[in-house]
Amino acid sequence: MSLIGGRCCNGALCILILICYGASVTLGYVSLAIFELIYTVVIFIIFAFEFHLQITFIHWGWTDFLRALIGAVAFLITSLIVIIGHQDGAGVAAGVFGLLAGIVMGYDAYTIIPQLRKPHAAVSNPDTTGGI
Repeated sequence: MSLIGGRCCNGALCILILICYGASVTLGYVSLAIFELIYTVVIFIIFAFEFHLQITFIHWGWTDFLRALIGAVAFLITSLIVIIGHQDGAGVAAGVFGLLAGIVMGYDAYTIIPQLRKPHAAVSNPDTTGGI
């Protein structure tokens, strides 16, 4: 999944979850969908317009990784709570979409990890005799 495509998918799932929670009786979980939608749109705009190249005092790779990781964990936990504890159809649909969003964000976090790793150059050791 590309960087832009993954964020678009996350944003679309957040909108679906927001609509389903809005139609259900479990309105307490709407704030998670709103927060993740806003956070995803902000990061999307930063990367789409290449502002991350101009603002260099923030490590954007770690920022994006934390967005995906926090979203994955939060959506998985709240979706399991909603699916197990509520019986209304829209709430269960939001829970299922939340599980899907958690899986997609977890995969997004997993694909960000190789970008954060940088190969380290081997340090040359001129003294190969063992210090003798």
